[in-house]
Amino acid sequence: MASLGSFLILAAFVVASAAFGTGVAGGRRGRSSLVQGAMNLFYVLTGLMLVASAIIVHAFVTEDYSIKYVQRYSDSAQPLFYKLTSYWGGLDGSLMFWVTLLALFGSAAIYVNRVRHRLLIPWVVAVISAVQMFFLFLMVVHNNPFETHLMATPSDGTGLSPLLQNFYMVIHPPLLYLGFVGMTIPFAFGLAALISGQLDDSWLRAVRRWTMTSWLFLTVGLALGGLWAYEELGWGGYWGWDPVENAGLLPWFTATAFLHSVMVQERRGMLKIWNVSLVIMSFFLTIFGTFMTRSGIVQSVHAFGEDRQLAWMFTVFMVVILVVSFGLVIWRMPMLRARNELDSWASREAAFLANNWILLFSAFFVLFATMFPTLSEAIRGERLTVGPPFFDKWMLPIGLMLLVLTGVGPLLAWRKSAVSNMRHQFLWPVVSAVVMVATMTALGVQFWAAGLCFALCAFVAATITQEFWRGSGVRQRATGTDRLTALIGLFARSRRRYAGYIVHLGIVLIFLGFGGNGFKLEEQVELAPGQQVALGSYLVNYSALKVTDDGQKQMVTAHVTVERDGAALGGMYPARWYFRNREEEPTTEVAIRRGFADDLYLVLGGFDVGTQKVTLELTVNPLINWMWFGFGVMAVGTILSLLPERAMAFAKVSVPQGAVTTSLLLLLFVGGVPAPAHAQHVENAQLVMVVPRSPVEKQLRDEIVCMCGTCGRKRVGECTCGVAEAMRTEIAQLVAAGKTYDEVVDYYVAKYGSQEVLAAPIDEGFNRLAWFFPYVMGFVGIMVVGGVAVRWSRRPREGQATDISVAGGTPAEEAATQLLQERLEDELRDLD
Repeated sequence: MASLGSFLILAAFVVASAAFGTGVAGGRRGRSSLVQGAMNLFYVLTGLMLVASAIIVHAFVTEDYSIKYVQRYSDSAQPLFYKLTSYWGGLDGSLMFWVTLLALFGSAAIYVNRVRHRLLIPWVVAVISAVQMFFLFLMVVHNNPFETHLMATPSDGTGLSPLLQNFYMVIHPPLLYLGFVGMTIPFAFGLAALISGQLDDSWLRAVRRWTMTSWLFLTVGLALGGLWAYEELGWGGYWGWDPVENAGLLPWFTATAFLHSVMVQERRGMLKIWNVSLVIMSFFLTIFGTFMTRSGIVQSVHAFGEDRQLAWMFTVFMVVILVVSFGLVIWRMPMLRARNELDSWASREAAFLANNWILLFSAFFVLFATMFPTLSEAIRGERLTVGPPFFDKWMLPIGLMLLVLTGVGPLLAWRKSAVSNMRHQFLWPVVSAVVMVATMTALGVQFWAAGLCFALCAFVAATITQEFWRGSGVRQRATGTDRLTALIGLFARSRRRYAGYIVHLGIVLIFLGFGGNGFKLEEQVELAPGQQVALGSYLVNYSALKVTDDGQKQMVTAHVTVERDGAALGGMYPARWYFRNREEEPTTEVAIRRGFADDLYLVLGGFDVGTQKVTLELTVNPLINWMWFGFGVMAVGTILSLLPERAMAFAKVSVPQGAVTTSLLLLLFVGGVPAPAHAQHVENAQLVMVVPRSPVEKQLRDEIVCMCGTCGRKRVGECTCGVAEAMRTEIAQLVAAGKTYDEVVDYYVAKYGSQEVLAAPIDEGFNRLAWFFPYVMGFVGIMVVGGVAVRWSRRPREGQATDISVAGGTPAEEAATQLLQERLEDELRDLD
């Protein structure tokens, strides 16, 4: 079977080459037979990859350890579910999985668009086939998943990494792969349009839907990755700015920018060069992200290892992508000129331009910060660590700026917003934000950054509510239906617009979860059986430590019960699992008590089976579940925007008022704003009082990196290994001895002989490049965007009307004019 699999990989490379050549010939000669032949060859390629995938999955299920890849990523004790998902658990299999998914995506895109975009299809086939050729070439010459042992076949396998034996981690990689692979389709259509010269807006329709589909997979994949980190890694967080996490975030930024800027091109005929460039950059960043995680140029607990030869192959491929793609853009630049110019800075076009600049800055900043340790090592021979403190310093204000634009954009009109219109549109959102600021101030919430975040969430939520309310009111008066029916009809008529508002609502919920992080409580305490510890409103009672074995792993579990405000909540069981053949990689099994207002998060940090003593790490995460729910709302909004028109045709019917039956839907939310955390007074001799750490100690735990070498360079406050525990104890002793922050930092730099022990580079010498370069990028970006906007700007033509009005008319005339304008706005909603 291994020989057959290797043959199929080689055959797929030959077929992809043939599809590429036939597609180019069909595109140049315009012969339908050649185009159909290229399409059929691509379908054959898809079939070959499906059969090859079936063979490798069969090898995992039947435990064929003669294949090296199977032996490295499975074992006889591994459950069947994880044997199946081991297919994409390593480098070789992930490359084959990539090619298979791209073959399926490509076949679907080619089949769906074979008639509507028949002039583009031969070039689309050629571009996708060229990408397939690269990955198939890697498998043929360097990463063959069917490579076998030359000597004796091992009797058992090494097994899949314990960290990957998690439900979310099973779903997370395929979804990210689907997002990465899906970006190839817009790239292929974009290049096909450039090559063929078919640069009207029709190609955007195909590109937009495929980009949105890929963006959906990326969004859900990133969310599941965060959920996996939250539940599996045991540090109480969900995003650590790890290079592999960042690899998925980079194309998400540029794809988000494209999905906004493409509306400007559709509505105003502007940003054509910009949109093509965003499509190219989104695809390029998927390849660059794959390069980062598979070449070893960055250090990550999630990376596949170091492979310099593979790195050079990817580098050559990326250079070819940039040269060919932007060479075509330069060639076709005369055909990509904008049809219109920027009429006013107070317009939706200007808001989208600012949105795009911030998103692109975010992508390049994350890329620069992720690669800075590699750059430092190449120039100075010393690898630095750029961790969460550095990223958070920049991305926090950037995220808040994007949140502001999320609320501002819908309030501005296309072309130009009159002052009176802006006053009318901004009134209630601004009032909502001010009320939230006053409420947060009264509750004693610090304005930066939690208070400001909640205020901006109120601003955006009020904007979305206002858009739905006013739009449904206009439709209600125009159709004579009730409010609910009008709202459904409004959504059906302008599905893209209002589904986008639902996505924005999901973003508001996510930022509420981010803001809750400002109320986070975390402590660490050693307990003996029968002792208790209080944190916030929770009381945790530790009873026993138990050791069990299920044949695949040994499980050490702490048994605790939890109370809240005197009410029993039940048992919680944080644990450590030690897998066979992977004893050096124990997994942290977190115990989580989920709630509407917060989560109680318990980690078994350390234990002594003999004395039954345990070290528990306790965290209270306020509002975190709002974030997960927000990602779900974003996914629902995206799916609704992708539905075909006929899916909601029923909602476009105008029904007489008397014949309408409205159902009242009430969503009752139990809970509320988390109460201020306070220590409980418990009259119990077994209560262990948690001594609060000093601000200096907390800061050091957040900025000193664990030096065990196996945890992916987590901060000592997050890592659960023994080395991190020893470093935490040492930090506490140094602070207790009167050492200042700078003295402790100098101590660790001297101890380990490198600044790699710090999560953010010290602002001195070469390291100042890391701190200074983002300012340069931001300044240059502002100058470029401002220069382009000024160039596009022009004075309004004389007599140009911006809205309908009857100055000095009678009340009846003004009322009629108002009704006419409302109906006109209702009709124009279909164009958004």
